[in-house]
Amino acid sequence: MLDLLITGGTVVLPNGAAVVDVGVQDGRVAVVAAPGTLPDDAVDILDATGRIVTPGGIEPHIHAAANVRPGAHQLVAGVPNAGPLEHSLGAIWGGTTTVVDFAPAPSEGDLVGGVHDFLSVWPGNTYTDYSAHVIYSNRNSADSIARVGELIGNDFPSVKIFTTNIRPPADPPLTLTPIARIDNGRLADLTAQLARHDGVLAVHAEDDEVVMYNYLLAQQRGIWDWYNVHLIHSKEVEDLAFRDVIRIAEQNGAGMYFVHVTGSDGVNAVAAARSRGLAVYGEVLTLALSFNAWQYREADGMKYHTYPSLKYPEDGSDLWAGLLGNNLTFTATDSSFTTYLDKTAGRNVQDIRGGNIGIEIRMGVNYTEAVVKRGMSLTQYANITSTNAARLLGMYPRKGAIAPGSDADFAIIDPGIRKRLTMDDLHLRDYSPWEGWEVQGWPTTVILRGKVMVDNGELLGDPGDGQLVQRRIDPAVLQRPAF
Repeated sequence: MLDLLITGGTVVLPNGAAVVDVGVQDGRVAVVAAPGTLPDDAVDILDATGRIVTPGGIEPHIHAAANVRPGAHQLVAGVPNAGPLEHSLGAIWGGTTTVVDFAPAPSEGDLVGGVHDFLSVWPGNTYTDYSAHVIYSNRNSADSIARVGELIGNDFPSVKIFTTNIRPPADPPLTLTPIARIDNGRLADLTAQLARHDGVLAVHAEDDEVVMYNYLLAQQRGIWDWYNVHLIHSKEVEDLAFRDVIRIAEQNGAGMYFVHVTGSDGVNAVAAARSRGLAVYGEVLTLALSFNAWQYREADGMKYHTYPSLKYPEDGSDLWAGLLGNNLTFTATDSSFTTYLDKTAGRNVQDIRGGNIGIEIRMGVNYTEAVVKRGMSLTQYANITSTNAARLLGMYPRKGAIAPGSDADFAIIDPGIRKRLTMDDLHLRDYSPWEGWEVQGWPTTVILRGKVMVDNGELLGDPGDGQLVQRRIDPAVLQRPAF
């Protein structure tokens, strides 16, 4: 007897969308069959007629554990950052069943144990499954870089680096968590180790010297207000850094992807590398697909910001073209949030707060904008919201697919829902840049490993339901553009 039978829905399978029935047993997909051919004596039967059954969303870019660790700060005292509990709650309401956080790589001792210690705030506090990228920086020793294979072999095969410190030093120091860049010497060594051990490099790429000079010019020219942040973290700094990192990765044979590609220059750099057969991929934020730098000019325009920065309307068009044309690989959020009061407290280009609160709306807004408005196929929609991230980050086919043996993670979308989003529709904090956004289609049922977590406006899951995901990357995706 099956634990769960999903009937009548249009199911997005690896080879296309079809009306089929899906049987679930012991938390995994047991069988996919023609409608009406499976026994109807399952413990639970879910009628998905008229709805779309997609793989549960995979959000590859959130900042949660660092927000609640000792030393995490905010601009407004007493305003709490969102940790794993809040991030996973928004994710599960929005159809995302797996998220990927970040943890710094220790420089000595037990590297794997150190990462697990950093992530100790996750177990028992998550409605979704989870994993983490490991961050390397100038603070890491050569020995810790030489030992990155230990992390890759123990379910942490993706490494994040920054090529900029993002902000200049301040006196007194800012109360925001500092970022540490990596130098090219360490980066070259790290990419060689990743190539050797089948790890993937995730890159926040901006040219640090130009970024810091832009801050100096902004001070001298009186353009220090927050709405000029796109002049600091500009299109040019992305272009320079992308090409530099691509060359280093190419020399050492490493597979890589750029996080939050923000403009046409980044899209072009990724496309050029892929055209030469390099295993280079691109992530784009729903934020950058939805808004542009002119919206910084609003009285509370800081709410639209995360680093690097939003760019111009034409860049948004190029981001969509890159996503529709497969030069950009998946969508993400760079989720990290507090409250409206804290998000809008930064008033200049140095203390404007990064991160955004888009984790709940990603699946629904992407469906409206990609499928309804731009004609993206359901298969490609599943790719950009789940499958491609699962493949690149070593979760596939356990995650990111509806196929026998895969985890029974589903986001069931009702395409008939049409509404203007209000805060009453959402479940995180007290603001959303997408408040007032028109949507057509929205996740109404969300299932994690066979357990119904959300159904028709009711939260049924528990914060102890999420588990750490085991990950191993298929070497094929690191040798050439595989998708």
